[in-house]
Amino acid sequence: MEIRPLRGEPLGLDLVNTMWIWQGERRDQLGTAEGMTAWLTEHGLSGEAEPLLEARAAIRDLLEGRGPERLNAVLDHGSRRPRMGAGGPYETVVLDEPGWEAAWLAAADTVRVLGERPERVKGCGNERCTLWFLDVSKNGSRRWCSMEVCGNRAKVSRFNQRHNR
Repeated sequence: MEIRPLRGEPLGLDLVNTMWIWQGERRDQLGTAEGMTAWLTEHGLSGEAEPLLEARAAIRDLLEGRGPERLNAVLDHGSRRPRMGAGGPYETVVLDEPGWEAAWLAAADTVRVLGERPERVKGCGNERCTLWFLDVSKNGSRRWCSMEVCGNRAKVSRFNQRHNR
């Protein structure tokens, strides 16, 4: 059975995690039209493939320390407009093209998350894993994208190293 990345991460991290490694092979949920549609549907969004792939690459670049330029280029396609309604204040998203909806929202969510708790956005401690997560543990010590997969592999590896000396 293939283990796929867990959902429930902030939108930007979930977008980055649509590409992962499984048994030494790179998997890409957005590599097919069906996978792209499934991801958009799961999040209740619309968008086009090219902007979404650009946003994923831009977010990964930022998380891996290659700078904010690509992310800012994605963010340049939209903005938030504060509004006042009968129920109080709210915001609308204004885009230069509708196809940028999902891409812009994922990029903006990444900025929000990094603005709130940058030290809690982490890459998996497994050097062969490409997944990212928001560490919501009480003391901020989470190391693995999934304790059941990557964490367990690390424990088994350490056990084997201790007992095979």
